[in-house]
Amino acid sequence: MRRYMLGAVIPVGLLVAWEALWHVDSLRLESLSRPTDVWRAFLHGMSDGSIPRATVQTLEAALTGFVLACAIGIVLGIVIGLLPRLERVVSPTIDALRPIPSVALIPLSLMIFGFGAPMEAVVVAFACVWPVLLITISSVKGMEPRLLEVSQVLQLSALERAFKVVIPAALSGIVVGLRLALAIALIVAITVEIVINPRGLGHEMMAAQQALQFDRMYACLLWVGVLGWVVSELSLAGVRRIPGLRLEAVGDAR
Repeated sequence: MRRYMLGAVIPVGLLVAWEALWHVDSLRLESLSRPTDVWRAFLHGMSDGSIPRATVQTLEAALTGFVLACAIGIVLGIVIGLLPRLERVVSPTIDALRPIPSVALIPLSLMIFGFGAPMEAVVVAFACVWPVLLITISSVKGMEPRLLEVSQVLQLSALERAFKVVIPAALSGIVVGLRLALAIALIVAITVEIVINPRGLGHEMMAAQQALQFDRMYACLLWVGVLGWVVSELSLAGVRRIPGLRLEAVGDAR
């Protein structure tokens, strides 16, 4: 609780300064709604269901893309990490695809899937797969070699080796990639909604901005920040429940 109270000092201070500056005539901007108006707009958005509905739409696309990226990244990462020759074959392709901005895939994804959650999820998956894939490869390559030797002596199958040896040994690194990808998923989903997809929190912000409803726009923007914080805290709480995981490896040195 003390950590949360200390962490609230800066946000609360900024809100107080924001409210105070609004009352200074020489500094007041029409596009800068005061926090009390933003709060009322947020309550109105929650009561009429627009913000909860947009939140569900954004999370649907973000989590779908995240899960898809995790499935692809972890499986390929384990295979590539265990096979050095395969890594030499696929590395040039990975290096060529990885720098492509995820938003550059919006026209292609839109042409294939049209507007909606699938188009958004594909763009999110493309952005999220790289941290999962690369960190999984690195974690598998950094395993203690004797673990694989033991699995060979025990004559474990490929699946048994993956689930009983490789994944437990590389889990701390894999979790780091998953947490990074989860943060990227929310950012990219909202970006796609702002750019073109008529759904979710990003579209709500753009619709409010175009209608000159700045208090509603700020309400959605601040809610996105709160939502990102909640997702991060929930992911960290889930990580803490994994037995035997080194928490300091996933950014929890507290």
